[in-house]
Amino acid sequence: MKILKEILKSIVEKKGEEIIVLNLKKFHTITDYFIICTASSEKHAQAIADNVLNKVPKGEFLGMEGYNEGKWILIDCGDVIVHIFQKETREFYDLEGLWFDAEKLNLKDYGL
Repeated sequence: MKILKEILKSIVEKKGEEIIVLNLKKFHTITDYFIICTASSEKHAQAIADNVLNKVPKGEFLGMEGYNEGKWILIDCGDVIVHIFQKETREFYDLEGLWFDAEKLNLKDYGL
């Protein structure tokens, strides 16, 4: 999926950390994939979000939440939802734990 790869590259370009991709297709949710990453600060989270938005085609971007606070920025791209967390917030909400039975994709398959 091209958009998934573009989003991942944009996160890597801005030094997003602890990147994981969860395949949610088998759960028949509102999206196919979650991308989760960690940012070191509010400004870092915003820089990652800005870079993602620059790479996503306009028709794929559906909305964003949490940008001003920068603790948890959610970017809805339809088939892909991006979660950019600061470390403490990521640990508190533990999306990986909530979706423990989702398949984790190997980033090497996307050239990362």
